[in-house]
Amino acid sequence: MTKRDLVVRISEETGEVQQKVQDIVQRTLDIVAESLAKGAKVELRNFGVFDVKVRKARIGRNPNAPTNDVRIPPRAIVKFKPGKEMREAVAKLSPAEATAAAAAPAPAAPQAAAPPQ
Repeated sequence: MTKRDLVVRISEETGEVQQKVQDIVQRTLDIVAESLAKGAKVELRNFGVFDVKVRKARIGRNPNAPTNDVRIPPRAIVKFKPGKEMREAVAKLSPAEATAAAAAPAPAAPQAAAPPQ
Protein backbone atom coordinates (compact mmCIF):
# COMPACT_ATOMS: atom_id res chain seq x y z
CA MET A 1 0.00 0.00 0.00
CA THR A 2 1.36 3.41 -0.95
CA LYS A 3 0.65 6.79 0.56
CA ARG A 4 -1.56 7.51 -2.44
CA ASP A 5 -3.58 4.33 -1.82
CA LEU A 6 -4.00 5.38 1.81
CA VAL A 7 -5.22 8.85 0.81
CA VAL A 8 -7.72 7.46 -1.71
CA ARG A 9 -9.10 4.94 0.79
CA ILE A 10 -9.48 7.50 3.59
CA SER A 11 -11.09 9.94 1.18
CA GLU A 12 -13.60 7.32 0.03
CA GLU A 13 -14.43 6.22 3.58
CA THR A 14 -14.79 9.71 5.04
CA GLY A 15 -16.14 11.65 2.07
CA GLU A 16 -13.37 14.24 2.45
CA VAL A 17 -11.66 15.76 -0.58
CA GLN A 18 -8.48 13.89 -1.50
CA GLN A 19 -6.33 17.03 -1.34
CA LYS A 20 -7.39 17.68 2.26
CA VAL A 21 -6.72 14.04 3.20
CA GLN A 22 -3.34 14.23 1.42
CA ASP A 23 -2.40 17.32 3.43
CA ILE A 24 -3.41 15.64 6.72
CA VAL A 25 -1.57 12.39 5.95
CA GLN A 26 1.56 14.28 4.83
CA ARG A 27 1.53 16.52 7.91
CA THR A 28 1.13 13.47 10.16
CA LEU A 29 4.12 11.76 8.55
CA ASP A 30 6.15 14.99 8.74
CA ILE A 31 5.46 15.30 12.48
CA VAL A 32 6.41 11.64 13.08
CA ALA A 33 9.65 12.11 11.11
CA GLU A 34 10.49 15.37 12.94
CA SER A 35 9.95 13.72 16.31
CA LEU A 36 12.16 10.76 15.39
CA ALA A 37 14.84 13.11 14.04
CA LYS A 38 14.92 14.72 17.52
CA GLY A 39 15.33 11.30 19.13
CA ALA A 40 11.79 11.13 20.52
CA LYS A 41 9.73 7.96 20.76
CA VAL A 42 6.47 7.96 18.75
CA GLU A 43 3.76 5.72 20.18
CA LEU A 44 0.59 5.13 18.20
CA ARG A 45 -1.80 3.08 20.32
CA ASN A 46 -3.04 -0.16 18.71
CA PHE A 47 -0.57 0.38 15.85
CA GLY A 48 2.96 0.36 17.24
CA VAL A 49 5.93 2.28 18.55
CA PHE A 50 8.69 3.97 16.55
CA ASP A 51 11.83 4.41 18.61
CA VAL A 52 15.34 5.69 17.87
CA LYS A 53 18.10 3.29 18.92
CA VAL A 54 21.85 3.64 18.57
CA ARG A 55 23.56 0.79 16.80
CA LYS A 56 26.99 0.34 18.35
CA ALA A 57 30.22 0.53 16.38
CA ARG A 58 31.44 -2.72 14.89
CA ILE A 59 34.01 -4.18 12.57
CA GLY A 60 32.78 -5.20 9.12
CA ARG A 61 34.38 -6.94 6.19
CA ASN A 62 34.82 -5.63 2.68
CA PRO A 63 33.41 -8.41 0.44
CA ASN A 64 35.83 -7.41 -2.34
CA ALA A 65 38.83 -7.61 0.00
CA PRO A 66 37.83 -9.90 2.91
CA THR A 67 41.22 -9.55 4.57
CA ASN A 68 40.60 -5.85 5.21
CA ASP A 69 38.62 -4.90 8.29
CA VAL A 70 36.32 -1.90 7.96
CA ARG A 71 35.30 0.08 11.02
CA ILE A 72 31.57 0.84 10.98
CA PRO A 73 30.82 3.79 13.26
CA PRO A 74 27.87 3.91 15.68
CA ARG A 75 24.71 5.35 14.18
CA ALA A 76 21.13 6.07 15.06
CA ILE A 77 18.43 3.90 13.49
CA VAL A 78 14.64 3.77 13.72
CA LYS A 79 13.11 0.64 15.20
CA PHE A 80 9.42 -0.24 14.89
CA LYS A 81 7.63 -2.50 17.32
CA PRO A 82 4.12 -3.41 16.18
CA GLY A 83 1.26 -3.08 18.64
CA LYS A 84 -0.59 -6.07 20.04
CA GLU A 85 -3.57 -5.81 17.67
CA MET A 86 -1.34 -5.57 14.58
CA ARG A 87 0.84 -8.47 15.73
CA GLU A 88 -2.23 -10.64 16.28
CA ALA A 89 -3.76 -9.73 12.90
CA VAL A 90 -0.51 -10.47 11.03
CA ALA A 91 0.00 -13.71 12.97
CA LYS A 92 -3.32 -14.97 11.57
CA LEU A 93 -1.92 -14.85 8.01
CA SER A 94 -0.80 -18.18 6.65
CA PRO A 95 2.67 -18.26 5.07
CA ALA A 96 1.05 -18.70 1.64
CA GLU A 97 -1.17 -15.63 2.17
CA ALA A 98 1.77 -13.53 3.35
CA THR A 99 3.85 -14.55 0.32
CA ALA A 100 0.98 -13.84 -2.09
CA ALA A 101 0.29 -10.44 -0.50
CA ALA A 102 3.96 -9.45 -0.72
CA ALA A 103 4.21 -10.55 -4.36
CA ALA A 104 0.97 -8.89 -5.49
CA PRO A 105 1.33 -5.42 -7.01
CA ALA A 106 -0.21 -2.58 -5.05
CA PRO A 107 -3.71 -1.70 -6.25
CA ALA A 108 -3.64 1.15 -8.72
CA ALA A 109 -5.04 4.44 -7.54
CA PRO A 110 -8.07 5.54 -9.55
CA GLN A 111 -7.14 7.96 -12.29
CA ALA A 112 -8.89 11.31 -12.53
CA ALA A 113 -11.00 11.74 -15.61
CA ALA A 114 -9.45 13.85 -18.33
CA PRO A 115 -10.92 17.37 -18.53
CA PRO A 116 -13.39 17.90 -21.37
CA GLN A 117 -11.85 19.41 -24.47
